[in-house]
Formats: sequence, structure tokens, C-alpha cells
Amino acid sequence: MSPNVLRWFSLVAILWLQSINGTNLSFPAYSSQLKEFLSISQFKLNYLSFASDAGKVLGFISGIAAVYLPLPLVLLAGGSLGFAGYGLQYLCIVKKMFTLSFYQIWGLSFLAGNSICWINTACYIVAINSFPVNRQVAVGITASYQGLSGKIYTDMVQTFFYSSQREAASGYLLLNSLVPLVGCLVTAPMLMREANATSSSSWDINVGFIVLFVVTIATGIYAVATSLLTAPAVLVLVGIVLFLLAPLAIPVGVGVKELVSSRRSQQKVHDLEVPSEEGQNKEEEEEFDEKVIVGVKEEVEWTKLCKKLDFWIYFGLYLFGPTVGLVFMNNLGQIAESRGCAATTSLVALSSSFGFFGRLLPSLLDYFLSWNKYMPSSPVSMAVSLVAMVASFLVLLIDSDIALYTSTAIIGVFLGALTSLSVTMTAELFGTKHFGVNHNIVVGSIPIGSFGFGLFAAKVYRDGAAFDGRFDGKCYGMYCFQTTFIFWGTLCSIAAVLAAVLYLRNRKFFSSTR
Repeated sequence: MSPNVLRWFSLVAILWLQSINGTNLSFPAYSSQLKEFLSISQFKLNYLSFASDAGKVLGFISGIAAVYLPLPLVLLAGGSLGFAGYGLQYLCIVKKMFTLSFYQIWGLSFLAGNSICWINTACYIVAINSFPVNRQVAVGITASYQGLSGKIYTDMVQTFFYSSQREAASGYLLLNSLVPLVGCLVTAPMLMREANATSSSSWDINVGFIVLFVVTIATGIYAVATSLLTAPAVLVLVGIVLFLLAPLAIPVGVGVKELVSSRRSQQKVHDLEVPSEEGQNKEEEEEFDEKVIVGVKEEVEWTKLCKKLDFWIYFGLYLFGPTVGLVFMNNLGQIAESRGCAATTSLVALSSSFGFFGRLLPSLLDYFLSWNKYMPSSPVSMAVSLVAMVASFLVLLIDSDIALYTSTAIIGVFLGALTSLSVTMTAELFGTKHFGVNHNIVVGSIPIGSFGFGLFAAKVYRDGAAFDGRFDGKCYGMYCFQTTFIFWGTLCSIAAVLAAVLYLRNRKFFSSTR
């Protein structure tokens, strides 16, 4: 198999992996049932939600491992950690095969959250190395598929485990443990660490990405439509699987094209254009090297990252921005319950589907509008996304199911966009050589925010339950999260300001990349 075909097979493998790697996105769908299973308070439920995010604190280990270990091994390590984390929870909580303390369950959730980092690291490195010139496009498209995870797991549970709410909750734990491991085993042989950057013409790459955009957009439309409309779960799941298989047409098409070209070349006794082709390849290689240099401000080793002011501004941006959106998603089950909305599963599927489009949007705009000097840079795009999230939190203050659905969809879109943009900005500001470690350090802000901002929400929720005079710890009414929404919106406003500061500090660099 040629390197060019292999790079496209690697990209397809990443799409599959990312579509099943967002196991934490399904947590809101079964969090209320988990709370009842364990007979725990809202505070302890927040601690479990925090545990999954806390696993990202050690995410930098996966980045270091990726430097010294084969990427398939890094991938399998991630799948195994998730299998142990979710699998032991399933056996303990559902099957009652043994008893674990709350702190032990917390440790398993931590382990499961860390597994996501290992799979993400392998995926991002393969995408960046396989398509270095088009790294934002490659990373953005693959990252967008992780936004589908909540939708995919919801469809699988509704197909196989939906006879009762209790069975549905157990189904999420079982699938979260098995599906990523199976996916890693299937796709590990398809991953490649490096690809010959000049092994194919830019025309072939452009056509490949355009086809992939078409398939991806069609997949997103299908996901949104089936989230809003009622349809048999098994048919919806079959449709998702077919859309996930569709990108295979690209490497197959590239392979057929190379085979036809090879046969034609064998029929020629003399090829008078060889010198000119070699010259063309040399020009393409020089052009490629220039683009890589332009696309990166500087290469920063992870041990020197803390000495950079841009890093701390960026760290704060991620802490007060994307992290707040993740905390909102973690609390979506309790938010819906407090407002009397029973369609938590639909909300999770909706946020997942719109998050898919959000993650795809930056890559789509960058690919088709990168020639336009008015194309906004990553910090500016992040600032716009954060302002939209602030507006969404304000809309949540309206006592209406429509407001809840609308805000959830909007936050899903812009949280997805922020997630995709952050991957690109890490590579732009701090380089690609140490990307695996650097980005995991930035993502380390998630557990800090998850604990602090989630704890604030739990306190407001508990005070609301006490105001109602309830002894079961449940709160019903708009006031259960009203103060929390204002607090979260304020944090996103701070993040928007930090994004503007980051742009002003690096305005010359971002202008030169356009």
C-alpha cells in the first residue's frame, strides 16, 4: 500500500476513533440514574463528573509516551484504560459483583477520563503529521466526529438497552467500556506516524478533502435531523454506521487512481518528462517547507511552556471558556430535570449533533476562505464563539423548553468550534514537535474548572433544594441554576477578553498566516 493511500486510510481510522472516543459526552444522559444507583448527593455527583475531567490532568503522560512508543500502542493503552475504568464500574454498580467505595468509583472515573487523552493524542499526531500543510483541516474534521459520540452512544442505548431507565444507564457504562477498546483494536494497524508530504499532488489532496467535507456535512445533517425528528432507533443507528463507512471511498479511489497511473507508466518505454517532474517535486517540497514555517510561530518544548506569557493567557482562556461549556454539558441532566423537562436524552443527542457541526465549522471556513485576507484568526474566532456562549447563558434565564433547547444547541455549536480552534491554536503558538504534550497541558485546565465551577453549581442547586424544604436533595424550579448561568456567562466574558488580548499580542504573526 502506497504512503498516499495509507495516509487517507489513517485519516478514516481517526474519524472512526473520534466518533466513539467522547464517552464523557454521554454522562448527562445517565447521571440522574447514577445518582439514584449510588444514593449520592448532587455534590458527590459533581465529584464524579469532575473525576472524568480530572483524568486529563495526567494527559501529558500520553504525549510523552507518544514520543517514545509506537502510536498503535498508545492507542491500545487508551482503549484498555477506558475498558478498565468503565468496565469495573459496570460490574460493581450494575451487576453488584463486588462492592467499591465512592472514592474507588471516583478513581475509576478518573481512569476512564484519562483514556480519552491517549486516544486523542494518537489521533491528533497522525492527523498533523499526515497532512502538515492542511493540519487545521485534518484535525478539525477528525475532531468534529468526536462531537458525534453522544449521539452515537444514545442511539446504541436506545436500540439495545432501552426497556427501562435503569437498563439504559447500565447500557451506557457497558458500551463506554467495550466500544472504544474494540475500535482501537480494529484501527490500530491503519495508523501511520509519518507520511511523505510530497507523495501526492495538491490537486489529489484538495479533491480528497472536498469529498470528505461533503460526507461530513451530510453526516452532520443526518445527525441533527434524527435528533429533532422521531424515527426508529435501529434505523437511525444503521444510517450513522453507513455514513461512517462512506469516507472509505476516498482511500479506495486514491488507490484505484494510482493503480491506473502505474499501469499507464509501465506501457511507456521512455518518459521524457522525468526531469521536469523531479523539478516540480522539488518546487512543491520547497513550497511545503515554507508553508510549515509560516504556520507556526515557534517550537516550544513543554518544559519551557510555563515561561511563556502567551501560554498563561491561553490557559486562562481555555479555563474560563471551553471548560465552562463542558461543565454545562456535565450538568445538563440536572438542568433539564430542575426545569421539568424529561427529554434529557434528546438534549444530549441535540448538543452532540450541533457540537459536531461546531467542531467542523472552523476547518470548513479555513479550507475554503483561507485565501481571503479578512478570514478571522483563531483568537478572533474564539472570541466570537465565547460571546455567543454568553448570550446563550442569558437565554437560559427564560423559563421555556424552547429556550433550553435553543441554548443547548448554540452552546453545543460554539463549544465544538472552540474545541477545534484550540487544537489549531496550540500548534500555531507552540509548534507541532511537542504538540502531544503541550496540548494536554492546556487541556489540564478542564479539571480545575470542572471542579470549581461544578462545585459552585452544586452549591446553588443544594441551596435551592433546601429552599424548597426537600430532603431528597432534588431541586425543582428556575432558581436552581439561575445564579449559576449568570456566573458561567461572566466567566465566558472574561475568556472572550483573554482571546482578544492573545490576538493583540500576536497580531503580526496571525496576519502573516493569512
